[in-house]
Order: sequence, then structure tokens, then C-alpha cells
Amino acid sequence: MKIHRINPTQRWSDITVFNGIANFVEVPETDQVLEIEGQVSAIFAQAEASLALIDSDKSRILSVTIYITDFSLVDRLNAVWDAWFDEGTAPSRACVKVELADPDWLLEMAFTVAAGEAYL
Repeated sequence: MKIHRINPTQRWSDITVFNGIANFVEVPETDQVLEIEGQVSAIFAQAEASLALIDSDKSRILSVTIYITDFSLVDRLNAVWDAWFDEGTAPSRACVKVELADPDWLLEMAFTVAAGEAYL
């Protein structure tokens, strides 16, 4: 089976897909420092763009690993998370406290998704 690599570089690919399952990571790409709600919203907007590239959508997200710098922000993260997912479509998730590469990032998310038919 073919491995699809979307926008591959020497260091990483934006998305990798194998056997219909896609993996990608989003960090808050913004030119301003945002609070947690803004960073979560930015990541979700970026995730929607990534999902569109593989003919998928947020209802097909299987799991998300959230890397967060401060557990005191989890309730605020959850408010944005709960509003983004339609009832009954939330994926499995893990939330891990970490130090991230950019000190302005409060979180990053790793997604596992069911891709569209073209990626089977």
C-alpha cells in the first residue's frame, strides 16, 4: 500500500496517510501571541484546512493528543473543544503536560484521522 506524504520536506510532512488513516500535527501559526482560547481556535482552523486536503472533516477525527504547557488551562481548552465538536463526534484524546519548542505556544495537537476514499 502506498504512503501518501502531503507537502513533504527533509524534516517532516504536513500530513502522512497510510491505509486510509492520516496523521498530522498542528501548532498555533499566528503572528501574534494569543491566549489559550485563541491558540486552540487557530489550531482548529488549521486542522480544518488539513482535513480538507485529505477529503475529510472534523467528524472523522479518531484521536487527538494534546500537548499543553500548563494544566491550569485545561478548562479553558475544554470550552473551545466542546464548542468545536458536534454532539457525539468527539474523538478519543490524551492531554500531556510538556515544554514546547516555542515559548509562546501554549499547546500543540497531534491528530489521527480517517481520510477520504482516495487515500485507501
